[in-house]
Amino acid sequence: MFAPEDCSEDRFLDGRLRVLQPRAGYRAAMDPVLLAAACDARPGQAVLELGCGAGVASLCLGARVTGLRLAGLEVQPAYADLARRNAAANGIALEVFEGDLAQMPGPLRGMSFDHVIANPPYFAPASGTAAADPGRERAQREATPLCDWVRAGYRRLAPGGWLTMIQNADRLAEALSALSLGGGSISILPIAPRSARAAGRIVLRARKGGKGRLQLLAPFVLHAKAAHGGDAEDLTEAAQAILRSGAALSLAP
Repeated sequence: MFAPEDCSEDRFLDGRLRVLQPRAGYRAAMDPVLLAAACDARPGQAVLELGCGAGVASLCLGARVTGLRLAGLEVQPAYADLARRNAAANGIALEVFEGDLAQMPGPLRGMSFDHVIANPPYFAPASGTAAADPGRERAQREATPLCDWVRAGYRRLAPGGWLTMIQNADRLAEALSALSLGGGSISILPIAPRSARAAGRIVLRARKGGKGRLQLLAPFVLHAKAAHGGDAEDLTEAAQAILRSGAALSLAP
């Protein structure tokens, strides 16, 4: 487990959430906040996060929508422990299970959810240079194929439930192939760093058993200026509303 001196306390949603994260391991940034914003869960519904890490996405969702039944699955015990500690510190109920989504823990096999959210590793097994920290490497580099993340999500969804993921844009074709096996009504939201720049991330949403047509939405732009201009923050108003105020990110056309 992570000792206190190995962690930093980081603020999310303009300080509404205070989250312990390892100084040297995997550290959540903008992506889990966007993932949480894209989940349109309603009070009283149940939400499962696959690969919850230190719990940032689930806690951001719980801060925006009260009355949810939140659960997380995490394969690395030290991060699962952080997620529990972070949930308790922020007063948000989050039940964290330890285990591999490819071999779902027994208690989760009997549960179903209205929503499943996931931020799967972005990098393929043989791509790039391995991270020096093993926990960071496990979180960022794929060990379980993306299609297995999707299958696991669909299995835990109630009929008509929604699976929402964030992923690298260059894996769109692979993600769509997986999502189409068991789901439909797919929406794709490109996340562009600046206007007239290619999207680096995509948010995808699919409905279990859905039959609706695929929708490619207009890009969501994060930064207002055409180029990076030093240390000053230049988020668009829409991005500020999500990242600072905890607003929802609509995937409606």
